[in-house]
Amino acid sequence: MRDNMNSPEHIDPLKDVYHDSFVDNPAHREFMVEGHTALLCIDLQYLDAAPGHGVFKDAAESGVPAEAQAYYFDRLENMVLPNVRALQDSFRSHDMEVIHTRIQSLTQDGRDRGKGHRRLGLLAPPGSRDADFLEQVAPKRQRDEIIINKTASGVFSSTNIHYVLKNMGVESLFVVGVYTNECVETTVRDACDLGYLVTIVEDCCATVTPELHDASLATLRDRYARIMKLEEAQQVIRQLIPRRGNTTPASP
Repeated sequence: MRDNMNSPEHIDPLKDVYHDSFVDNPAHREFMVEGHTALLCIDLQYLDAAPGHGVFKDAAESGVPAEAQAYYFDRLENMVLPNVRALQDSFRSHDMEVIHTRIQSLTQDGRDRGKGHRRLGLLAPPGSRDADFLEQVAPKRQRDEIIINKTASGVFSSTNIHYVLKNMGVESLFVVGVYTNECVETTVRDACDLGYLVTIVEDCCATVTPELHDASLATLRDRYARIMKLEEAQQVIRQLIPRRGNTTPASP
């Protein structure tokens, strides 16, 4: 009896149902071929992804241990940011939407912030350095890329992004950014509940420990999203979408 309790079927008896619905669903291919897929880049900004700024302005007071900060910024610099830029350029060279979210209040004093961000002391006023995107992965003005500002973990619960995506005919999302276990996971869950087919590119995401990153992906995998690495995601794009326009990535 105990062996049966530990079987994969007992641990997750609905795994096959969810996998067929969200991972192997042929609509992933259809939406990409028909131009209904967008890349969503989450919170790659100075507030939460740059040493010496925002959350990490005072490293000792950030609440994140030094070794966790070292891991996080090493992963960002050497893996996540180069990979996100490569994926952005893949979407751009195939004339696909690249959309950016960031934490930014409507007001300078942040009185419009969500209560959670207020309790955490998160504030990125308009025009502040903390609200700026990291240059390596910033929106391309010449492409008129959409920016969605938010003051909560979930972009779907706190902005009009669902309305915007529906207006553009977007039905599936590739999701990248930070933190894996917070804003990324919340966004993926909400998007799935709203009917989007979601793909997480795992080596384009980061949080402050590998354990948190892996635990978040383990929960989302085969339930709320399919999970790929950058190379696989680029291969899917190359196979399904003809390259359009200027093949040379634009400068920042």
